[in-house]
Amino acid sequence: MTGSDPRTASSAAPLTGPAAPCWVTLMTRQREAAERFYSQVLGWSFRPGRLGSDFSVAYRGHVPVAGLFAVSSAFQVAVAWTPYFAVEDANVAAARVRERSGTVAVGPLTLGKGRGVLASDRDGAAFGLWERTEPSTSPPAPDDHAHSWLRLRTRNAFDAAIFYGEVLDWASGRPGSCEVAYEGEEVIVRCGGHPLARISSGAVEAAADPLVRPHWQVQFPVADLAATVSAAGRHGGSLVEERTGFGGTEVTLRDPDGALFAVTDVRSPA
Repeated sequence: MTGSDPRTASSAAPLTGPAAPCWVTLMTRQREAAERFYSQVLGWSFRPGRLGSDFSVAYRGHVPVAGLFAVSSAFQVAVAWTPYFAVEDANVAAARVRERSGTVAVGPLTLGKGRGVLASDRDGAAFGLWERTEPSTSPPAPDDHAHSWLRLRTRNAFDAAIFYGEVLDWASGRPGSCEVAYEGEEVIVRCGGHPLARISSGAVEAAADPLVRPHWQVQFPVADLAATVSAAGRHGGSLVEERTGFGGTEVTLRDPDGALFAVTDVRSPA
């Protein structure tokens, strides 16, 4: 069993947690099996959520890091990790998605302490919107550690940055808004000066390979990459792709139910 380590993300911030710009949720058909897998692979513990028996919250220590939601196999919902971006008004943000040729599949719906929307962008990458209606009572993560990072593989990074910027108020100049920078062939999104996401071009909408189609990828920084990949294989997961860049290595894994996620020893997504 391995867990994430704050030392592997010293230049990042807790951007995917309570009261943060983003939250990540796994839609799965086997919640209890998923809990066993991620507890062995990422060292998480789980507690019941407030959204009913089909929902649980993953914790790293005492800090909530992700949600797991069980969906019936009767519903045509993809088994996948999905990022939910914080917005001030779910109705306004959902309308912006539609106005820009995106799709709103579900919501806004009242869920626990907020209102949620499940949507997809113009190229078909799924994402969520989350309007918090009550203050978070969960403790924040240490200032030097991110629970997870995001990477959007899309058809055109420039076009995608405009779409998400207009929907989520990125680069709007408003207090607290995230900043967008074009660095090399990628777009880097930073919130409060800390990296949240990378946006890369080159995805193909009609590709048979899910890694090539437009999609949001959730990346979890870990202390021991080799041990994490090995643990995934022992507990029913599989290695899909390994990429080495200037900052380190990213490994894409598939969990036993088919959801794709990445683990990395990269110190910062930028």
